[in-house]
Amino acid sequence: MDNAQQSSASCHVSVMPDEIVHWVAGCQPKVVIDGTFGGGGHSRRMIDAIESLDLVIGLDRDPAVLRRADDEGVDRLSVFLASYEQAAKALDVCGHDRCDAMVLDLGLSSDQLADRDRGFSFQFDAPLDLRFDPENGVPASEWLARQSEKEIADAIYQFGEERFSRRIAREIIAAAKRREPVRTVQQLCDICRRCVPRSKKHDIHPATRTFQALRIVVNDELGILARTLQAAPDWLDEGGRMVVISFHSLEDRLVKQAFRDDDRWNVLTKKPLRPSDAEITTNPRARSAKLRIAERSAR
Repeated sequence: MDNAQQSSASCHVSVMPDEIVHWVAGCQPKVVIDGTFGGGGHSRRMIDAIESLDLVIGLDRDPAVLRRADDEGVDRLSVFLASYEQAAKALDVCGHDRCDAMVLDLGLSSDQLADRDRGFSFQFDAPLDLRFDPENGVPASEWLARQSEKEIADAIYQFGEERFSRRIAREIIAAAKRREPVRTVQQLCDICRRCVPRSKKHDIHPATRTFQALRIVVNDELGILARTLQAAPDWLDEGGRMVVISFHSLEDRLVKQAFRDDDRWNVLTKKPLRPSDAEITTNPRARSAKLRIAERSAR
């Protein structure tokens, strides 16, 4: 495999693929939206395993995903460079009004962590970008430069649930005043190491929650999820299924509340499903996954 092929190949391992296939197949779908296409693992598994399936529409905001999809040439698959909240437009382009199921595997993929240029991983110093789509929006470094200390602290606390958010924000603003604005992964990691005491119970990098918060902010992740959950019943046929994997409490809370409070949904999982011990052993990234499923009620 040459360098070009290596750069386009996916290293992402799909989470809970058997469960996804089981719950999607239960509504005998013809058209399915994979709203977070990523490495394409869920889409390929559904295409291979679900006999009724005519088309999977894949959506992703990351341009690298589109390049990989073009290389694969899989039948019954159409992939678009777009957020999953634009599912209705993708359906229209494909000649459909509605779909039979929609799958969302939220959060960060292993491919994005492996990308050395966008700042998702602590292992590589890089520009502090954190955008899923590097061609739209503002990078995290620019977002920090535009905010007040309070706005930064509030975002890190709200979206990262970081108890030491005020310390971190104070250090970020102090660095800017010294004309050393935070522009790289290493700079922000150094600040977090100084501000966040090492936990005796959990071996978590001190910058983890802050990076999560900034990633959520610059990509409007929770806003897009909330708008999608509100609109999705209009995209699904009666009996169609919404299948969502979340990885942290903020996402899961939105999904749980949307399914519970909207009478257009019939909740099929009273409690979230979790990955098996065997899956967690082979794919540690799956350990925090929660899977919820709801069905579109009669119109």
